[in-house]
Amino acid sequence: MSEKLTDIFGIDVFSDAVMIERLPKKIYSALKKTIENGEDLDPNVAEVVANAMKDWAIERGATHYTHWFQPMTGITAEKHDSFISPTSDGKIIMEFSGKELIKGEPDASSFPSGGLRATFEARGYTAWDCTSPAFLREDALGVTLCIPTAFCSYTGEALDMKTPLLRSMEALNKQVLRILKLFGHTDIKHVYPTVGPEQEYFLIDKSKYLKRDDLIFTGRTLFGAMPPKGQELGDHYFGNIKERVASFMKELNIELWKMGVTAKTQHNETAPAQHELAPIFTTANIATDHNQLIMESMKRIANRHNLACLLHEKPFAGVNGSGKHNNWSLVTDTGRNLLDPGKTPHENTQFLLFFTAVIKAVDMHADLLRVSAANPGNDHRLGGHEAPPAIISVYIGTQLEDVLNQIMKNGEAKSCMVGGKINVGVHTIPELYKDASDRNRTSPFAFTGNKFEFRMVGSSMSVGMANTVINTIVADVLSEMADELEQAEDFNLAVHDLIKRTITEHIRVIYNGNGYSQEWIEEAERRGLPNLRSMVDAIPALVTEKAVKLFEKHNVFSKTELMSRRDVLFDSYAKTLNIEAKTMISMAGSQFIPAVVKYTKILADSINSVKEAVPEADISVQKELLIKTSGLLSEAQSALQKLRDLIKEAEGIADGEKKARFFYEKVKPAMEALRTPIDTLELIVDRELWPVPTYGELLFEI
Repeated sequence: MSEKLTDIFGIDVFSDAVMIERLPKKIYSALKKTIENGEDLDPNVAEVVANAMKDWAIERGATHYTHWFQPMTGITAEKHDSFISPTSDGKIIMEFSGKELIKGEPDASSFPSGGLRATFEARGYTAWDCTSPAFLREDALGVTLCIPTAFCSYTGEALDMKTPLLRSMEALNKQVLRILKLFGHTDIKHVYPTVGPEQEYFLIDKSKYLKRDDLIFTGRTLFGAMPPKGQELGDHYFGNIKERVASFMKELNIELWKMGVTAKTQHNETAPAQHELAPIFTTANIATDHNQLIMESMKRIANRHNLACLLHEKPFAGVNGSGKHNNWSLVTDTGRNLLDPGKTPHENTQFLLFFTAVIKAVDMHADLLRVSAANPGNDHRLGGHEAPPAIISVYIGTQLEDVLNQIMKNGEAKSCMVGGKINVGVHTIPELYKDASDRNRTSPFAFTGNKFEFRMVGSSMSVGMANTVINTIVADVLSEMADELEQAEDFNLAVHDLIKRTITEHIRVIYNGNGYSQEWIEEAERRGLPNLRSMVDAIPALVTEKAVKLFEKHNVFSKTELMSRRDVLFDSYAKTLNIEAKTMISMAGSQFIPAVVKYTKILADSINSVKEAVPEADISVQKELLIKTSGLLSEAQSALQKLRDLIKEAEGIADGEKKARFFYEKVKPAMEALRTPIDTLELIVDRELWPVPTYGELLFEI
């Protein structure tokens, strides 16, 4: 099996090994300089690369190519073109030029742009991202050559997730190299943010999925009562993987491995029917591309197994939702992880400087981190007792907390805690070496050994924006640090003073306790940490004066691009809740209420029949059920009408922010008011009459 895996891994990737084999040495060398050093791409090089890429793809069965890009929808987009070109004798040849490789022209007006493109301004461009390798995807269309690209408007603004991410990586590289130069590392030419996004998801039976309009139209259940059993026994977590799911996972792994995705870990997650896949770390832009491939492949392959893959952050009320833990670190081109503390972190000045820089960045720009993880689905998850709170804090563990406390108190740290050993009391089991610090699942931004884990990102989201923000805010702090240290007369004295001052000024953001507790919410308020509870509350952080200054300084976003993203997010929130509300109206009006009416008729007929047959019989149970059911039916009908009225009122609101706030403050509570009586009725009405599969059927029958 291991030999087979090594044979198939990356077989569908136009990888470095393929380029070495197929490109002339001078062309390969020139392309590598562009990839590794950011040098301008020579069109002549692109022409040769395009021809080699085309030949390789055709040999592997490809008939079409596509510029694969990531617009502000948060998912990917593609337009396919075949390699064919007609000849004068009525036949065809297979062609692919450097111009076609470098640039594509999709419609820019039909994607979310926040006003950057109007309907009549349709031109937009996709541009080849040579730092992320092209790959082949095989599906019902056949084999398609997919070329990762950036997407920009005719006037040059970024319309996608990739362009700002690449800009932020350049900004971060520049500032990290300034710091490393001060420490004497002149051999390091490039530093990359590396990312490993863990992906949580649900799998349910496809036939049951197709019987629920809410799952089809919104990705989550808008109605549904909890079954007698949920996740309380903890028996699903890391449990034995069911055969049907295992078959899906096996095919998923193979397809991902062929496309060069280093799928590593798979297991059952906490909630029933919930699972997780985690890849090995790679550079941030490739990790972002790979995560999109993972999500797309999950949905496509699930369908082959008569399963539906749910990536919504909260598909089922009452059980854990799904997140995407974004593990972020900094790695040099010489292979060194700059966030690895080593065995003696108290003596590792370089690590402590980068470590405290991240802490400062998180404290100064918590609002931007919060909005980078904001989508309508995540509002159901953040702040619940299953995911990080909406308050941003940093967990650093007891070892590093002790080191920083020593620095604040004495100006330096002279010791650090060590892990020690664990003896489990069984002679045949060896002693275990334990880490110097525990882990904290409740922290939204946790240091986990040699990386920071940003745990707030929603399961359906691109990790592009989160990493763009992390890269930029860290770059900004490092820029300030470099400005100060480059002017210092005594570097060693200055760097130790800077570390002490940084942690002293930003200690408030460090919290190693229970982030789920009410006590922490109150403590965070006393510390002055922001608590942006909803997406609507978080969005304005994108266009504050501080944010605009930050992103423009590092050429990551212009003010116009930030305003467009603000408008896209407000619009997305309003449209998402509008779709959910209309789906609820449809389901309640055409499915649930008619089913309950039918049930009340059965109850009423039963009362009359029993009373007629046996006048002295006790019919109090039937009467009580009829009264209770009729009352809930009336409550549901009233809530349904109110929701209809609110949706009609929302149609007249033109301003994007006002509309989003209307949905958050008015429509969302009305949706809950409609759900409550119907979920109660589900537990009363005859199961045979209930029009949709229940939570018990969806979560456990697979």
